[in-house]
Amino acid sequence: MSSVDAVVTPGRRLGLTQEYEPGTGTYTRNGMIYASILGERKSKQSSAEAKPTICVERRSTKYAIPVIGSEVLARVVRINPRAASVAIMMVDSAPCQEEFQGIVRVQDIRATEKDLVQMINSFLPGDIIRAEIISLGDQRSYYLSTTKNEHGVVFAQSEAGNSMIPISWEEMQDPKTQAVEKRKCAKPVV
Repeated sequence: MSSVDAVVTPGRRLGLTQEYEPGTGTYTRNGMIYASILGERKSKQSSAEAKPTICVERRSTKYAIPVIGSEVLARVVRINPRAASVAIMMVDSAPCQEEFQGIVRVQDIRATEKDLVQMINSFLPGDIIRAEIISLGDQRSYYLSTTKNEHGVVFAQSEAGNSMIPISWEEMQDPKTQAVEKRKCAKPVV
């Protein structure tokens, strides 16, 4: 017989060693059983006389957690002359369960001519960008970089509300109105 409880995170107290036997995905300290992995708490009763076993099993769904070196897709939320604030939506190829905040600093937009970069000519709020996590940053945000050719804006809308297509590495065009806007475009990944 087995019962499933809630999702637990590492370090979460699960029970006392006097009441339960520790199972997989757990560890004991000072008579307490703690979760050692992210997953579902389960208790199993093998026989009527023995204590139930408490364990933590990983879920089959993949959780996306940003780490240094991960490639992310993010939506630009706001910009200022020094940085763009973004909401990270995907890490590598896995969608995020919750939004993580990120910052693209002006010096992390291009690899060359960093002193000539202007934020308004690189990103605008609403743009979807591909970037790489370069640092865990502060408590609120990850630091991102778009210095590689395959990083930059992958989707943008024009002022008229139409989807734009890249025409060079620093310009996108509205195919309906022919209006051209400056962006730091990502090289298409084939």
